[in-house]
Amino acid sequence: MAFLSLRAVSFRNLKDAEIDTRGKDIFLVGENGQGKTNFLEALYFCSYGSSFRGVRDSELVRTGDKDFSVSVKLDNPLYASATVICREGKKSIALDGVKVEDRKDLLGAAPCIVFCHEDMDFISGTPENRRWFFDQTQSLSDLAYLDDLRLYRKVLKTRNALLRDCKLGLASGQKSETVALLDALDPQLAKYGLLLMEKRRDAADAFSRIFEPLYREISGIEGINIRYMPSWKDQGFEGVLARLAEKREADFSFGVSLSGPHRDRYVFTRNGHEFSGKASTGQRRLLALLLRVAQARGFSEKTGKNPVLLLDDVLLELDGEKRRKFLEIMPGYDQAFYTFLPGEPYELYRKEGTVVYHVKEGTLSMEERT
Repeated sequence: MAFLSLRAVSFRNLKDAEIDTRGKDIFLVGENGQGKTNFLEALYFCSYGSSFRGVRDSELVRTGDKDFSVSVKLDNPLYASATVICREGKKSIALDGVKVEDRKDLLGAAPCIVFCHEDMDFISGTPENRRWFFDQTQSLSDLAYLDDLRLYRKVLKTRNALLRDCKLGLASGQKSETVALLDALDPQLAKYGLLLMEKRRDAADAFSRIFEPLYREISGIEGINIRYMPSWKDQGFEGVLARLAEKREADFSFGVSLSGPHRDRYVFTRNGHEFSGKASTGQRRLLALLLRVAQARGFSEKTGKNPVLLLDDVLLELDGEKRRKFLEIMPGYDQAFYTFLPGEPYELYRKEGTVVYHVKEGTLSMEERT
């Protein structure tokens, strides 16, 4: 799969234009703030229907405009194009001009993996950040997992609303009725939660088998693994129901569900001990970078397909030796987009057929091929 072209209208600072992206390697060269990352973000939006920067759709529209759209032409045996339009705060997605109701349909049309500064949050950020990464990793190759996750979140949202209403006094005098509703909800929460736990445990083991040798090869440090630590221990269905009942008073007090897969943790360990908190800044950067490499390799192993890679200033953060090693262990890809500052030696990484665009004030100008 590859992007053949991108057309963005009123997206960030990008000039309204259709940009030819045919080629396996695409270099975007320009100073900071000129639109390089915005271009990658527009491609990502066509793959996920959201931004990798974690911002709301309303923040993506060009200043002074109200609506925006992004569309791509695809080299894909299933779909020829994907379009996402945000108009009056509502998002509309179409594949080959036919409207689809679910953003997950985009994943099959344009699977891509982004390497960016925000990836450091998976290492130094909250447990929620790491859950998000591993949920995305699994969803890329298992859309059924995404359905399971949504079902769990739907039940959890209802449960939390009941708990919150009780805490705020909106259900005053009706606690017994709320308890009865929780008794009906908790078996559903346990069912979907245990299903997520089983899949997460297997996925974490598979991810570690890819990740550990990668990190060892680049850093020389052995024994780095990802440990999945579920909020519910190995209790089975009845055990989970008993735990939910046991914690119910605490849930009422806080107005939120205090246990479940939404509280699961993923921990980086070395020889069984927590690692990321003790790691140096350079080691954490490398952890974040290789998470994405492992994510791409895992996707290819499970699907037999290669993703598109979006690499935002990745090489800039590595010294010369680590750059060389990183390029040696790059995952398989059908297409890769790189961003560079003008002073970087991007010519060293140029291959036959590499397309180079110079980016200035949202305008992309193709460098003449020689």
